[in-house]
Amino acid sequence: MEHGILLSGADNIDFMIHGVFKYSFFGHEVWITTTHVCVLIVMLLIIGFAIAANRQMAKAREVPEGFQNVVELIVEKLDAMVDTPMGKAAPKFYNYIGTIFIFILVSNISGLLGLRPPTADYGVTLPLGVLTFLLIHYNQFKYQKPKEIWEGMCSPLPPWLPIWLPINLISEIAVPISLSLRLFANVLSGTVMMALIYGLLGVIATAWPAALHVYFDLFSGAIQTYVFCMLTMTYIANAIGDGDAVEDTIEDGKLRKNA
Repeated sequence: MEHGILLSGADNIDFMIHGVFKYSFFGHEVWITTTHVCVLIVMLLIIGFAIAANRQMAKAREVPEGFQNVVELIVEKLDAMVDTPMGKAAPKFYNYIGTIFIFILVSNISGLLGLRPPTADYGVTLPLGVLTFLLIHYNQFKYQKPKEIWEGMCSPLPPWLPIWLPINLISEIAVPISLSLRLFANVLSGTVMMALIYGLLGVIATAWPAALHVYFDLFSGAIQTYVFCMLTMTYIANAIGDGDAVEDTIEDGKLRKNA
């Protein structure tokens, strides 16, 4: 089949899904793919930055400068992002939200380094959604009474008429699926678009992909990271309920510590 001047064959399209090597596990063939390798690279980058930041802060100056400024700016911005939606409960979730924010952001923008974004694989985003789901309901049972949970599951009708219970259960189960699919689909779409551009336009594509990478990897990746974390914080804040329960828990912890 002949192709136009600017179009390459479909065989040139590479979505960067490759098996690196395989091994046998209890009689089953298991592959290590590019996703595993890219996740490892992303984790090494984050760990390397964390080690460098820890060493820098160990000798921190009262008037920050250089790399210390960068570290403090990142921490302050992440903490401020958590403070607004989570209120009094925010300090308990600084570490979790900050960790998933950095991991998802670095994963999303790793395409700028020539990697296939790990979040373009549903096997990466689904565990993030499930982890958030478990955290939501752990805090719900921690801060709410069983009666309040039952009333919420029967809402908007009275608790003695649980007609809406099945629908509310489905909506709860859908949380990790919607969180993970939203992140996965948006990142995958950018990966597919860039693969099509490189594969179909051939040599001419190398002249102008930078602007598209800025949009699909940097801009869209940052937006999807923010959306995932904001939804996570909103769900957890709703599960916790009002701030009185959090404040009582904090006060009980202080009393036990001082006792």
